[in-house]
Amino acid sequence: MIFMSRIFVFLLLILSGNILPAQLRQIAITIDDAPMGDGPYFSGERRGQMLIERLRQAGVEQALFFVITDKIDQEGQTRLNNYVAAGHKLGNHSHTHQSANKIPWQDYLADVATADSLLKPMKGSVPFYRYPYLHEGADTLSRDSLRAGLTAMGYANGYVTVDTYDWYIHALTREAKQAGQKINTTKLRQWWVDHLWRSIQFYDSVAVANLGRSPKHVLLLHENDLTGLFISDLIQKLLMEDWQIIPATSAYSDAIAQEIPKTLFLGQGRVAAIAADKGSAPKDLVPPWEDEAYLRAEAARLGVFTEP
Repeated sequence: MIFMSRIFVFLLLILSGNILPAQLRQIAITIDDAPMGDGPYFSGERRGQMLIERLRQAGVEQALFFVITDKIDQEGQTRLNNYVAAGHKLGNHSHTHQSANKIPWQDYLADVATADSLLKPMKGSVPFYRYPYLHEGADTLSRDSLRAGLTAMGYANGYVTVDTYDWYIHALTREAKQAGQKINTTKLRQWWVDHLWRSIQFYDSVAVANLGRSPKHVLLLHENDLTGLFISDLIQKLLMEDWQIIPATSAYSDAIAQEIPKTLFLGQGRVAAIAADKGSAPKDLVPPWEDEAYLRAEAARLGVFTEP
């Protein structure tokens, strides 16, 4: 109820002309799980080439790739080097991608340290750490111990403000391809872009309702085939809607980087956590399309995948 009343006030401000959110809307592109292996459409190498080219064509000067260091083989290292040569940056996404909610915090920090030792010598490495699954610990002791440990290692939290289920759309696409289903690429593209656009709008509304402004947003994507295929379509949509794409390192200069949430409700990103601290119910901070059953049903309704 608190969240909905704040949204209502925000809409009144827009209609009255007292706020111009289009002037404030900025977003950075961050891409998790690099270097990901071969996908249903492309090898990892080919996908990396596509991402570099499509980001370049779309005018994105700097994306931030969060790296799982256990995945780095010879080709993966070359791919990361190519990202950096194209102007992008590398952040720490752990060594083995474990949930901080499921292992002791001491073991978790040891895993981060392993990743740090591998990443720090690389060109383009920046001191931002993104928690796998956005999990920051199952209890306050673990959460606070992890925060202190990461700070001691020199890391800032590579938080997101816009959570997405792009990874599950990709999983459904892989499943359909393996089952020999027909995939309508036009419908898949539109579904993927619409899913992300809805998420951006949702979390921006959460931010404005709780901060009174649109912050420098950080979008969560994954280094998978659908990102390689459709990222330029998403960027075109954002530009058409008067959003500005900014470097991720600039996005983390926003004041919310210093607003450390007290809640344990952290898996939806920074603005949702701030909203929870301000009294919003967690159920109001998760859009309905961040749900596997919802997305599977939506794919069927839209006819994205059909029987051969």
